Amino acid sequence: MTKQELFHNILRKQSFLCVGLDSDIKKIPAHLQQEADPVLTFNKAIIDATAPYCVAYKPNLAFYESLGASGLLTLEKTVSYIREKYPDQFIIADAKRGDIGNTSEMYARALFDRSDFDSVTVAPYMGEDSVKPFLVYPGKWVILLALTSNKGSSDFQMTENADGERLFEKVLRKSQQWASDEQMMYVVGATQGKIFADIRKIVPDHFLLVPGVGAQGGSLEEVARYGLNKQCGLLVNSSRQIIYADQTENFAQAAASEAIRMKQEMATYLKSL
Repeated sequence: MTKQELFHNILRKQSFLCVGLDSDIKKIPAHLQQEADPVLTFNKAIIDATAPYCVAYKPNLAFYESLGASGLLTLEKTVSYIREKYPDQFIIADAKRGDIGNTSEMYARALFDRSDFDSVTVAPYMGEDSVKPFLVYPGKWVILLALTSNKGSSDFQMTENADGERLFEKVLRKSQQWASDEQMMYVVGATQGKIFADIRKIVPDHFLLVPGVGAQGGSLEEVARYGLNKQCGLLVNSSRQIIYADQTENFAQAAASEAIRMKQEMATYLKSL
């Protein structure tokens, strides 16, 4: 999917919502446990309920890998289901890969050749040669970790060098030598608030994948105020707040209601474009 196609979908749906499929077999509604593949049944219901209101899905691979071979098969079937029924959706492999070149090449092959993801989250700590193997696939995206929403993000990401440049700012500047805003996005946590203004000074035209709205306490209004650009430039992810909105047989309807609420708020911010 191209940047322009993604922007077109955002305008058409009046939404920049990404639904995180962090589907934990221990947290899905109890009545689904009798299914042959409980997580797949859960995912399909969530996808059907939310697809009209979002532009992207983000399966977190850890939740599938934790189930072994059967979990990986569930992941593959989930991606195929989205592709077949909702081909306009942008699919993100939340994998946080990043290793020496030949290992990254295998990760890229698994996610882009064997599976049909549009993008993958990548850790930049090992530098250019650990990221480049993901960038050789036409039409595929790297979403580089820049400034995350977790409590420990300040341990390294906010560290300043002698010139006062913070580590996440160095990541943003250096990585622009590797790919353009047509192939690279950045992860920036919603809990970072006004720092979005600093980030936009360095990467004014890139898309940002923004976790941390909802259950982690990030403000959608603040993210939009400081993070929107002329082509939206945001994919705001919500996982637990949507997919676990209800634990009864009405879980899918509850997920849809939460997605609609977020979409409606997003539509008000898109009016400024």
